[in-house]
Amino acid sequence: MNTVLPLTEARNKFAELIDDASKMFSRFTITRNGKPEAVLMSKDEYDALIDTLEILSNPVTMASIRRGEKDIKAGRVKPLEDVLKDLKLS
Repeated sequence: MNTVLPLTEARNKFAELIDDASKMFSRFTITRNGKPEAVLMSKDEYDALIDTLEILSNPVTMASIRRGEKDIKAGRVKPLEDVLKDLKLS
């Protein structure tokens, strides 16, 4: 959920907003003079966003994901149990 708040209100409720962001995965857009200026979100949500951006911006990783998707569509997959046996993990 994204809530838009003016800076003055955000300043007055800052501790409460941090609690809400961390507990409910809420995002708050802070405005100044009616214009969006900043976003407050939980650290976990921020970390997940950065991780996603890093994956999406890495051509090698994205090529690997696309190959995996093609393998799945073509049926070139193994059950987990077989993979674990091959790796001698089960």
